[in-house]
Amino acid sequence: MKISHMKLESLKQMASYALGVNVANSLKQQNVSDIDADAFAKAVADIYGGETPLISGDQANQAINQFLGQLQSAGAAANIEKSKKFLADNGQRAEVTVLESGLQYEVLTEGSGPRPKATDKVTTHYHGTLIDGSVFDSSVERGQPASFPVNGVIQGWQEALQLMPQGSKWKLYIPADLAYGNRGAGGKIGPGTALIFEVELLSID
Repeated sequence: MKISHMKLESLKQMASYALGVNVANSLKQQNVSDIDADAFAKAVADIYGGETPLISGDQANQAINQFLGQLQSAGAAANIEKSKKFLADNGQRAEVTVLESGLQYEVLTEGSGPRPKATDKVTTHYHGTLIDGSVFDSSVERGQPASFPVNGVIQGWQEALQLMPQGSKWKLYIPADLAYGNRGAGGKIGPGTALIFEVELLSID
């Protein structure tokens, strides 16, 4: 059933193909990294052709949940190993402080202001990357500082912010269990992934 060559000659064909591209990209962004494209195409053909699906709605939901669970577990295991090695090596550097929680930080600029409490609101500039250097979020790139409650962000940030004097700029190395754990976040942060942030504490509001 695999289609290796297909010409998109009509508007209907181009739009149909475009819809397929959108669905596939959306699935990949949700870390659904491996599907059987032939079975997927068969399901689409059955629904649009008025055929009875090969499995019931309950079976479909069960299969999806089990399959996504397997993908998540496999992805988390691989990411955890990579993150563990990175953090173990990084923690050996003299300029890096390793806390009991597993959080690591490096002081780039030491401020002299007060330290925020968990109940405070702060304004920061930050630049977030994965351990391979790819950027997933950055107020610096947007050119707009971010304000939020200290207790409203991931655990690694909460711990670090309460240690940072106002005016400081630190580089944080955050294990997955202090970030988004094995669930990941969006399409860019996979399950079990350690994160790196450069954080500048601009003000305590």
